Amino acid sequence: MDFLKSIGGKIVTGLVAAGVVAACISWFQMDPATRHAIASDTGRILAWLGIVILVPWATFFLIGAVARVESNLAGALLVAGYTVIEAVVLAWLFGWSLHGAMPVVFFSAAALLAGAYNLFTCDWIAERL
Repeated sequence: MDFLKSIGGKIVTGLVAAGVVAACISWFQMDPATRHAIASDTGRILAWLGIVILVPWATFFLIGAVARVESNLAGALLVAGYTVIEAVVLAWLFGWSLHGAMPVVFFSAAALLAGAYNLFTCDWIAERL
């Protein structure tokens, strides 16, 4: 069994290495405009993720105030407010354009991810305060 695990690990490692090499080759062979567009979009996504991660931690005092109210509605409104603001920021970063099904799916998935993160983070912070 250890022999199969060893061979399987080497095969997976080889496939990942081949994928990285192929990605590097395609990156350096693409035209500068496409490379700039990909780098620009990646920067926007990383900036938005940073905002999503930092907002609950930067407003922990607000989460504490809502937790002291002991109202599920107040907590739900806080999480929904964070999520809506973050979704608006994401739409703004990409120029308010969602043309086609794929951008709508990615936008929806990002908003759901932000909402889940806000819910779990706000709950964790409220328990600690």
